[in-house]
Amino acid sequence: MTAKIIDGKIIAADLRARVADEVARVKREHNLVPGLAVVLVGNDPASEVYVRSKHTQTQAAGMASFEHKLPADVSQAELMAVVARLNRDPAVHGILVQLPLPKGLNTEAVINAIDPAKDVDGLHPNNAGRLAGGFEALSPCTPLGCIILTKSVHPSLEGMNAVVIGRSNLVGRPLVQLLLNENATVTIAHSRSRDLPGIVKQADLVYAAVGRPEMVRGDWLKPGATVIDIGINRIPKDDGKTRLVGDVAYQEALGVAGAITPVPGGVGQMTVACLLVNTLRAACAIAGLPKPAV
Repeated sequence: MTAKIIDGKIIAADLRARVADEVARVKREHNLVPGLAVVLVGNDPASEVYVRSKHTQTQAAGMASFEHKLPADVSQAELMAVVARLNRDPAVHGILVQLPLPKGLNTEAVINAIDPAKDVDGLHPNNAGRLAGGFEALSPCTPLGCIILTKSVHPSLEGMNAVVIGRSNLVGRPLVQLLLNENATVTIAHSRSRDLPGIVKQADLVYAAVGRPEMVRGDWLKPGATVIDIGINRIPKDDGKTRLVGDVAYQEALGVAGAITPVPGGVGQMTVACLLVNTLRAACAIAGLPKPAV
């Protein structure tokens, strides 16, 4: 048995096309142009690549894209002033401050300053709390993408055993809440969990988000399990260059899993697509319109 490859590129492209259709509709029917503002502090190369991708895809979907690039030595007060200005700007429906921020800046204070209605990263305590309570909320983009990828294999997750490895506020914890909302039975595991292989072996759905290259081995998996690999790790190659691998030993897992996301080409593709979904949803909610059909 060889696992089905869950192609994030194709699924993300389909999602972006559906977002673009809905953006065109709200423009046509309500004269509303969803706007996304991205704030980049400093010149971290990986962050610059992400921001460029977000800008390109936002415009391709027919949305307004606003970029704010600030120097690495910007003061906390100056950064907070930019966020406050974006909160007041009626053309901006989504605000994303690219993380990580340079040392010396208080990330928590910045996140808390974002208007929860425009918090398209889903990290504001209001949105995290609403999600945990099972209420309508803007959810973090990566977990949202994981659910969409999983449902491309299993349209209903009801009653399935899911294991989430990793408990970060960005991925692990919100992913647990989204899975509970889908009526899955969820275990959250982490570096302190006892007998991690034994826990994973029970799961129909495995989500790996620990940031450790190829930590989850093929023999940990229940035969036929669906594996969503959220890890992005650079490891050295023999020629001195590096290659990207996930948190799952991909080649081993291919022979055991029923379906698996590759790295790259899996979850990463979905994160920006889901950012567009959140911006569209936020724009409609702020304007008092019904939730869009994406």
